[in-house]
Amino acid sequence: MKHKASVIVPSLFIALAMCACGISLPAPDTAETSNTVEETVIEQPSDETITDDSTFSSLDETAAPTDSDGRNILVAYFSRADENYNVGTVEKGNTQMIAEYIAGEVGADSFHIETVTPYPANYEECCDTAKQELADNARPELSGTVDMEQYDIIFLGYPIWWGDMPMAVYTFMDSYDFSGKTVIPFNTHEGSGASGTYSAIEDYLPGAQVQEGLAVQGRDAQEFSNETQQSVRDWLDELGF
Repeated sequence: MKHKASVIVPSLFIALAMCACGISLPAPDTAETSNTVEETVIEQPSDETITDDSTFSSLDETAAPTDSDGRNILVAYFSRADENYNVGTVEKGNTQMIAEYIAGEVGADSFHIETVTPYPANYEECCDTAKQELADNARPELSGTVDMEQYDIIFLGYPIWWGDMPMAVYTFMDSYDFSGKTVIPFNTHEGSGASGTYSAIEDYLPGAQVQEGLAVQGRDAQEFSNETQQSVRDWLDELGF
């Protein structure tokens, strides 16, 4: 398949920032993260789950599309709209902006990872919730399911919250067998890059083949300029899409 189309806060002042006390991941990959305190990019799960033609909460009953190489592809992502750092109140979260583009470019199904209990729309309140979940190593319950067996390749997207993936992404990884599948991470952030999460995914899903990910600044993802679009397209080209 050939395509012509062209994915948060700098280190915050620890004592006063509302959500800047990052918690390091086990054995972070220093090539993917800065050594500074990580910031929180808060996004709110929207009411939308993105597909080509309709909204859905699961993909259990749909046949997976295949690309020119016969591969079945899914773009699964966690993203939060409402009040976000550095972009204000938005209708679509930063990560969702990138996820939609990837799904369109590679001809994939999409699955929005959403929690049964929505995160607060207010940025500060959501920061508090995310911080507590991380401290508890929580696994928030998700709404909707996907028939993972039919997919060969999973693009996995998320923002960086407190130097880690949102705990809902861990719930998603716990919920399915990724053995023999290719997992391609992508994330949004405000200065921390991937924050070691690509290596964390590789460790968490030992049966999967985890490929090189892409980190996009939150504001760049939200504005989604031609330059940002081209950077995502170049990454997909390098991956063979």
